[in-house]
Amino acid sequence: MQVTGNGDLEAAIGCAFDDLLRVLALGAAGAGSFVAPPARARLFDRIYGGQLLAQAVVGAGATVEGRSVASLHATFVKAGRPERPVEVKVARVRDGRSMATRQVTLVQDGEPLLLALVSFHDNGGGADLAPPMPEVAPPEGTPRLQDWITGERGRPWVDHPPPIELRMAEPPSFLGGSGTTATRSHWMRAPRPVGDDPLLHAALLAYASDFFLMDMVFRAHPTLGPGEANGLSLDHVVWFHRPVRFDRWHLHTQEAVTVVGDRGLARGAVHDDAGRLVASVTQEVLVRPLPAR
Repeated sequence: MQVTGNGDLEAAIGCAFDDLLRVLALGAAGAGSFVAPPARARLFDRIYGGQLLAQAVVGAGATVEGRSVASLHATFVKAGRPERPVEVKVARVRDGRSMATRQVTLVQDGEPLLLALVSFHDNGGGADLAPPMPEVAPPEGTPRLQDWITGERGRPWVDHPPPIELRMAEPPSFLGGSGTTATRSHWMRAPRPVGDDPLLHAALLAYASDFFLMDMVFRAHPTLGPGEANGLSLDHVVWFHRPVRFDRWHLHTQEAVTVVGDRGLARGAVHDDAGRLVASVTQEVLVRPLPAR
């Protein structure tokens, strides 16, 4: 779809979201085993890491009843091919009185793409303490990610947009944003209501949590500027603190924690539109300089 205006962009995001829901509707393939169809909408030439994270959450949750997702600890092993299906294999590690743990392996053509531990908790409530949401402009007054794109630079993010709405007050480094170690916030949500399934909402947040963490490391890197390095996600962790309604706006505030050698660490805090901290995120990335031309 060639995007030429706001209506076309909204339609393209909606089509991409339809495809995301399709690849999250895992098909049963035996005890603890599921299959995800290949994606049709492709922003990248490899499977986006957030898709694998979301599929791990959905697969693990299909084997647990009566408990909410508490955490996701994932290691990216190999890049996946978007035109090929993915197997989601779930092993029961623990079923305790209040906690359950699942080990999830996402496999393509016999090789692992992602290894994850997903925990679930029957949270009884009680204490409720969390830092407040940063003071930022509301999403309605914040530019869309695509508004920062000029000319052909970043055009794929318009013609093949992510399946979620993204709004940010400054451009990411790959679209000309300035280098800095300051925090940065962006708004994100599903483009339309998706019902009341808490597992799906958690999976969608896991999907969206992968956006721009690597860019925070590029943005803060002390020696490499935009376009001077390649990056790979190594590990990704999400702690789910409170129930998520991802068809409403969420603010993801991110920062680069450290860069040491070829590795960098970024973290994020996700608040819902009521100002509650619903999730915390960390990601380690590998940053390597591009070879000299």
